[in-house]
Amino acid sequence: MKNYLSVSGRLQTEIIIEKSRFITSSAHVESEEQAKNFIAEISLKYRDATHNCYAYICDATGNFMRFSDDGEPQGTAGMPMLEVLKAKSLVQTAVVVTRYFGGIKLGAGGLVRAYSGSVAKNLAEADIVSYELCCEGEYIADYAFADGAKKFFDENDCTVCGINYDDRVRFIVAVRDEISKDFDARLINRLNGRIALGEKRRYFYPFPVKL
Repeated sequence: MKNYLSVSGRLQTEIIIEKSRFITSSAHVESEEQAKNFIAEISLKYRDATHNCYAYICDATGNFMRFSDDGEPQGTAGMPMLEVLKAKSLVQTAVVVTRYFGGIKLGAGGLVRAYSGSVAKNLAEADIVSYELCCEGEYIADYAFADGAKKFFDENDCTVCGINYDDRVRFIVAVRDEISKDFDARLINRLNGRIALGEKRRYFYPFPVKL
């Protein structure tokens, strides 16, 4: 499976357009059930709102997508919101835009701009991660060489997932699979072989996207 982008965690943003209040909530979801639960939660929280429109792409391949206008004119809310997700190549992502009507009608074009703009603003502020195949391994060093190993990890493109202290220091580190062999070779060279490599496993890990 190829790398893919998603949001990390949840975020809520808000804008006012012609006295209407648009609250956008976004979340990382990994199944349709999670997406539906998120939408239900937001809809309940804002049950007094005029509309709770939503869109989501809940699978990693981008094939499973749904949207709803929730009473707005057809094609003015859910679909424009979904198009923003697609334009940003985001999957496993759900967005809900809650509208409190302010008394001024926006027209079809205005609604499209309001809903798509609300989602775009939210996603521009969200933490975006790239799910990439990673190789997570255990790196074992004597205490005398632990600082050297930690410095290497700090200087290189990797994520320290955990550190265990017992008879030796055991680092659990995730690195992109494509550079894992070179990463190990450079680490061993840096510490003159004073580090042992433990078991490894591969999975898709959410690496932060540096904008």
